[in-house]
Amino acid sequence: MITNATAQNAAAAAGDIRDIKPPVEIPDGWAWLWWTLAILAVIVVAVLIWRWWQKKTNVPVVPPIPAHVRAKQKLADALALIAQPKPFVTAVSDTARFYLEERFRFRAPERTTEEFLRELGGTELLAPKQKDSLGGFLASCDLVKFAKYEPGENELRELHGSALRLVEETEPPPISNAELPPAVEMERIEN
Repeated sequence: MITNATAQNAAAAAGDIRDIKPPVEIPDGWAWLWWTLAILAVIVVAVLIWRWWQKKTNVPVVPPIPAHVRAKQKLADALALIAQPKPFVTAVSDTARFYLEERFRFRAPERTTEEFLRELGGTELLAPKQKDSLGGFLASCDLVKFAKYEPGENELRELHGSALRLVEETEPPPISNAELPPAVEMERIEN
């Protein structure tokens, strides 16, 4: 039989034995630095993404430059070449052809002068007087470009004037504020 004293000794011995303690983690002196750098990297990436998104959503819409404005600018730039007849005439005739293509959706630059005038003759894009003037203009340009004709400065200025007149006569009428939608009118007022 187990005596009372033996039971007490067994209970005391059982309470005296404890389980093994888990290993104690020794703090790394650099762990805080790595955590701080990781947090800063996440913040920098978030700020860069936010800026990219803001820039993407706030891109102002630039209205396209009308064909007649661009043609007038190219004709003004061509005057710098007036001392060199062939480059000057090439610039002026190309400007007129590209203008007609943009303005009327008429395929002008890829065709010969004869093809272009024949197709233009069958349309109502230009008035008969404008078609005749354009035909004379292109024929004069072809003389300089292909027949090695060297015109004087007055003739070159007349060609320039013919191209400018064509652009001015065929440019669309300006849009009045009464014809603009309210959003476009407000934008025009703000600028």
